[in-house]
Amino acid sequence: MSSTESPDTATTALPVPPAGPGRPGAAETVRTVTLPGLTLTVRAPEGQPEGRGAGGPGAARDREPALYVHGLGGSSQNWSGLMPLLADRLDGEALDLPGFGHSPPPGDRNYSVSAQARAVIRYLDAAGRGPVHLIGNSMGGTTATRVAAARPDLVRTLTLISPALPELRPQRTAVPTALLAVPGIATLFARLTRDWTAEHRTREVLSLCYGDPARVTPEGFDTAAAEYARRLELPYFWEVMERSARALVNAYTLGGQHNLWRQAERVLAPTLLVYGGRDRLVSLRMARRAAAAFRGSRLLTLPEAGHVAMMEYPEAVARAVRELLDSVMTEVTADPGRS
Repeated sequence: MSSTESPDTATTALPVPPAGPGRPGAAETVRTVTLPGLTLTVRAPEGQPEGRGAGGPGAARDREPALYVHGLGGSSQNWSGLMPLLADRLDGEALDLPGFGHSPPPGDRNYSVSAQARAVIRYLDAAGRGPVHLIGNSMGGTTATRVAAARPDLVRTLTLISPALPELRPQRTAVPTALLAVPGIATLFARLTRDWTAEHRTREVLSLCYGDPARVTPEGFDTAAAEYARRLELPYFWEVMERSARALVNAYTLGGQHNLWRQAERVLAPTLLVYGGRDRLVSLRMARRAAAAFRGSRLLTLPEAGHVAMMEYPEAVARAVRELLDSVMTEVTADPGRS
């Protein structure tokens, strides 16, 4: 990060399904990027031209780079439904953050949001892809907020879907996640639920994160359950969850310039906020405060959506992102000096 980076501190983050329904028949490319002390898995729609503004069959000539950042417990697969819908406009990639998805833990075992933000910044700097249209969900939303505040040169627009920003009075349904931060609770929970099948665990998570779990197709459910089973076999799975949950609790003690709401006020990029009316983890009442904190932001409320609107209602989210892109393009056309 630049000299404006805040010290390693944690912030609130919430769980999302380890995989999403995606789009039937949608093919993706997955590659591994290695940086000193850090290995990241990067996913993109197959057939998408590589590089900024690259051409290709049916591709727009001036597609701009985009980066998608998942939440706690999630992975780059959470974006498999949304990325193809925007591929004609955005040269999109989705990361598996360190310790999540297919990315191994970071060398320093630091899972704070500041550390995740540094991972995003290091990737963007190494790839030379900035400024990007940065899109984050839940913990990925807090990570994206930190990136946008610390490195405005890397972020062209910011889209936050149920961003996990600090709440003074979190919903009761979000409290169990915070309990994972208590030392030993994650290990105890793993022992108490050792007989749960991956399918049972997946149903529990989907019921928490979706406004209507019935929207998940059988194919999508099987994909999510298979991914959950794979992740449970990883020796560091519960360590990542516990340390990340501890970061959630620490968020409420942050003050001064490191407070996430203060950082939100520093964001210069045009911002789209997306909230679900049935979100059991990030309260809809936070939408008004977020809209006030992010200057000149747009707000989309989806009454039937839960915590992962990009998985439940990808078409609606894609339309809102397109409107944001159009508004930025209009401003640049009117004032070329802003490009």
